[in-house]
Amino acid sequence: MERGINNERNGNQGLLRRIAGTGLSARLLLGAALIVLPIVTAALGRSYVVYLYSLVMVYVIVTLGLNILTGYTGQISIGHAGFMAVAAYTSAILTGRFGVPFSLALIVASLLAAALGLGLGVPALRLQGHYLAIATLGFGVAVGQLSASWDKLTGGYQGMKAPVAAILGFRFDTDLKYYYLVLVLTWLSVEAAQNMLCSRPGRALMAVRDSEVAAQAMGINLAKYKVTAFAVSAFYAGIAGVLHAHLTRYVSPYDFNMGVSMTLLSAIVVGGLGSVPGSILGAVFMTILPHVFSRVKNLPLILAGLSLILVVLFLPYGLVSLPLKIKSAALRARARRATKSGNA
Repeated sequence: MERGINNERNGNQGLLRRIAGTGLSARLLLGAALIVLPIVTAALGRSYVVYLYSLVMVYVIVTLGLNILTGYTGQISIGHAGFMAVAAYTSAILTGRFGVPFSLALIVASLLAAALGLGLGVPALRLQGHYLAIATLGFGVAVGQLSASWDKLTGGYQGMKAPVAAILGFRFDTDLKYYYLVLVLTWLSVEAAQNMLCSRPGRALMAVRDSEVAAQAMGINLAKYKVTAFAVSAFYAGIAGVLHAHLTRYVSPYDFNMGVSMTLLSAIVVGGLGSVPGSILGAVFMTILPHVFSRVKNLPLILAGLSLILVVLFLPYGLVSLPLKIKSAALRARARRATKSGNA
């Protein structure tokens, strides 16, 4: 049984390497599709769908950061919405009240989230498993309560408006314009994550996840890489939080509650832990599902929970391993048919 699990894991990793190593022509084709699709959608008068495209990519960024922390480093976080909230409020305050340019506010807010991730990562070095999960849960709850109670700064439960994003005088004041801004930042985030994870630091993170004792024996500084993973993950969450704030043009404690953190964790499990394509698939699935079935009360939550159970039971490596599962099933069926025909 253990050999079968290892074979499936190796096959899944091979699939992920093939996806990560997609040729230039395929990437250009994907890029062209991402550019043309919202234009066609907007031409059909479905501006809300274009908004949904942007929302999906916002969650791609944050789930990618969470997967770096949980899937690649093995550190659980169920308070990641807190980092998004800090960055969203920071950007809204800087741009709305002090007139700071959006690009500068994006950098400052993301770095602030990374600094908080760094600060949370240091005490988390002594925690593992469910103890670490509880600590991150406390962080997420604390940020939510603070943003709700600090009326003068955040607007309390009523929230606060975020102005239209603008860069060098160009205003992203429509869903289509803002989509392309989010697309560029998402593409850069994905490329940066893939390059980092394929380099020596990425291999070190995976070594820490697989065995801390073995990683330390190989000379890997556990504290350095664990804290760095927290900071990088929080930085990605910060970017997503800023983009979310200026996408909806409104920030409130309800936007980044504990349900959001649990959705993010579910997304990387459903899509595939330790996988960049899995982060993308999980974000797309967990973002679109509630909107598709939004007319039926509580149905999105039921379907999300059911899908999570089914994936854990039948696809332990997430949706990204589904093509390999189908291929393996087809090969087994072909082998059985060949055996029966040979016996006959």
